[in-house]
Amino acid sequence: MGRVMAIDFGSKRVGLAVTDPLQLIATRLETVSSQSIWQFLDDYFAKESVELVLIGYPVQPDNSPSDALRFINPFIKRFQDRYPVAIRQVDERYTSRMAFQTMIDAGLKKSARREKGTVDGVSATILLQSYLEQKKFI
Repeated sequence: MGRVMAIDFGSKRVGLAVTDPLQLIATRLETVSSQSIWQFLDDYFAKESVELVLIGYPVQPDNSPSDALRFINPFIKRFQDRYPVAIRQVDERYTSRMAFQTMIDAGLKKSARREKGTVDGVSATILLQSYLEQKKFI
């Protein structure tokens, strides 16, 4: 059984989270710059077996497309062309807000909460954990 990876793609940074090989636990993996995401993924996929990648897909509260889709759609297309890994787009509404609250609840200092890379990584972890919770009921 391969891992499941979650990607919170942004124009500047990409938050990544991954499960253990048994797909039981979601863990923050890394936050990398958008420019270096392809090298990171090449290296990671060469070492680890990943059977599914969840990609955060932002929409507005009224389900209309978000402005961020202009970055995400080309990323998804290039990902599909480059890797033979199944992908699933998942609604990422409110994950940044949830990530920020999670960091507060975990007791992170204000300076750590201001770092956008931390928020991106926690957001990817929330996407992945939500998927794992939903999977229990399927």
